[in-house]
Amino acid sequence: MNDICRILVVIDPTIADQPGFRRAAWLAGKVGAELELLVCIYNEYLSDDRLFNSPSLKTARDEIIRNQRKHLELLAEPLRTDGIKVTTTVVWDHPLYEGIVRQVLSSGADIVMKDTHHHSAFKRAMLTNTDWNLIRTCPVRLWLVKPRELSDNPVFVAAIDPLHEHDKPAALDDEILQLSMNLSNDVGGDVHAFHSYDPRIAVATATADAHIPASPPCDEVVRKMHEKHQKCFTEITEFNQLADGKTHLVAGLTHEELPAIAKKVGADVVVMGAVARNRWKRLFIGATAERTLEHLPCDLLIVKPDWFRTPVDLDNYQTA
Repeated sequence: MNDICRILVVIDPTIADQPGFRRAAWLAGKVGAELELLVCIYNEYLSDDRLFNSPSLKTARDEIIRNQRKHLELLAEPLRTDGIKVTTTVVWDHPLYEGIVRQVLSSGADIVMKDTHHHSAFKRAMLTNTDWNLIRTCPVRLWLVKPRELSDNPVFVAAIDPLHEHDKPAALDDEILQLSMNLSNDVGGDVHAFHSYDPRIAVATATADAHIPASPPCDEVVRKMHEKHQKCFTEITEFNQLADGKTHLVAGLTHEELPAIAKKVGADVVVMGAVARNRWKRLFIGATAERTLEHLPCDLLIVKPDWFRTPVDLDNYQTA
């Protein structure tokens, strides 16, 4: 059973093409969720935090807000005709990612869906600073949509870490797999599981202990490392009833192997967890993961640990 009941989709008022909106409408139709269309805007020259404020500034803000709301209503009307419940919201808030997070908490959304933008210089979709900040601060699932169409039977790749080498809670792997399978069932898709490990860690450890006569050969250390990862990976994938042909345990660097597997299996969405050092430090995405996310050929669905609480200040929220 899917627990996605309310989808918050971020609309970019500066562009005509809205892949995130299309993906959110598709998902809402598949899972029976409500949609909230959000525009978050701000202009420092029209804001209250200047040295002065006047009725003319408020009038200008109100006009911008009215225009944005009209635009959202135009987007919403065809979906309502199709039987999807849609609400529209315009907020005057900044920075953008904080405005989105504040609206998430105000509206009770289960998931945020947002475009990533196409960068013409590199001819590929690039994650923006707003995307990275949402990965770090969004308290609910975050689906970053790349400018491509999904296949008729979407493929979800659940990227898990069964040995929790990055201090990721064990329960998060279960949620990643369950969410992937629930979505797959709802949309008529398929699920693969992925995990990679770096054998160089075992070699480095063996080399460091080479002065100890009992140190085993590097080949044996690597073999034992593989067996350890294989055992943990098999346990979690078998528990979730994934077939062998849909499980991918790879020796290598994640930022190289995950994009390669995603391309090989024709992934439409990679589902992965946001990694945390511990409960008391800020949630972060390390350099390896950042390189991984930038090179994936498909959408990204980010899942947070249950204990996560956003660091965004909630007191500045303003609804238009």
